[in-house]
Amino acid sequence: MTPRDESFEDTVLALECCRLCASTRLEPYLDLGHMPPADQFRRREDLAKPSIHYPLVVVACCDCGLSQLSCVVAPSILYQHEYPYESSTTAAGRAHFRAFAESVTRRFGFGPNDVVVDIGSNVGVLLGGFRDEGLRVVGVDPAANIASIANANGIKTHSEFFGERVVDRILAEDGSASLITGTNVFAHIHRLDELIQSVDDLLSERGVVIFEAPLFANLLSSLEYDTIYHEHLSYISIRPLLPFFERFGMRIFDVQEVDLHGGSVRIFVDRGHRPPVQERLERLLRREREEGAYDLERLRIFADEVEEHRRTLTRLVYSLKQDGARLAGVSAPAKGSTLLNYCRFGRETIEFVTEKAPLKIGCYTPGTHIPVVPDERLLIEQPDFALLLAWNFADEIMGNLSAYEEAGGRFLVPIPEPRIVSRRVAERSQAR
Repeated sequence: MTPRDESFEDTVLALECCRLCASTRLEPYLDLGHMPPADQFRRREDLAKPSIHYPLVVVACCDCGLSQLSCVVAPSILYQHEYPYESSTTAAGRAHFRAFAESVTRRFGFGPNDVVVDIGSNVGVLLGGFRDEGLRVVGVDPAANIASIANANGIKTHSEFFGERVVDRILAEDGSASLITGTNVFAHIHRLDELIQSVDDLLSERGVVIFEAPLFANLLSSLEYDTIYHEHLSYISIRPLLPFFERFGMRIFDVQEVDLHGGSVRIFVDRGHRPPVQERLERLLRREREEGAYDLERLRIFADEVEEHRRTLTRLVYSLKQDGARLAGVSAPAKGSTLLNYCRFGRETIEFVTEKAPLKIGCYTPGTHIPVVPDERLLIEQPDFALLLAWNFADEIMGNLSAYEEAGGRFLVPIPEPRIVSRRVAERSQAR
């Protein structure tokens, strides 16, 4: 986040031009309605207070091709009020970041004299991996409650929006950065020009920048529309980013697809000192074209598919309810907020949502006000079906909750198509 993002005059900024290329030719193609911020969980005493819902509309830039939200909610609303997301919740996430740190350190030969700065560092899981590899680490995160957890864990973290002020402080205390990372943060930032200018000021001459974000081509191919929410301002494709970074004297020299969050892309940027890995770049650019990431007709078909998905999922859920089944939700990620609100699933449909994250337990889901309870409640209540909202961690979650299934419960996975899953049936089939 950049300093100017912190001081919007209003709580909502209507997008007038593309945040990458400044084109005013923006074409809307997907309208998910008005929704509350996806991480704005409420406590019981706050349920009666008015809830502000903001437009959730995706537009495509007709010049560079970037898909982005038409409405920008002020970052101070999204991130600075008891922000509930912790990147250390799942074992798969922790393993992903640990492998990230190890592979990057080895590839570029970083050592104890190198400083790595993580933008939007959360509780410091990625930086913990780099610290274990012997690097000097610095985090920047605007959520005070999250930054305090990181500092308590021994990860030096500045509780600020990333920008000129914190860059000057890091330069004075730690020196320039050999590596700057941002996982699931580039897509959250509105004024990207200011972000990259601050990155440029902090980065050493031969330094490397690595951004990791969900890949828009995967969102299209797997119907991952629930990953659209107000924090995710941009939906990342490679083609629009190539000229954007070139404007700052930087170049994308490599891309790697990774499995996290339904399929993400790791983008490697420097000042042109490293030869590009042309084969991987061309392969991903070709895939983006094939998926129709820049084809407005394809994007409108995608919008129709989203509406059809809602009809299919709601028919399935309501038919189960009519048959007398009890339903609960499992996990309460931000994407779950989009799904619950878009499908209008409230407490009359989903009795409760279970969670491992302490920051969410005891709260209520944004907009739908479903109580969030510990995972153990699933085993105590034993509802007939569990709607798996964090479908991107399905295997790990179902494995952790195998006792629920052993007692007769079944999982309902909503993305990419609604389906009832039985791990026991699958395992018995594989054993034959």
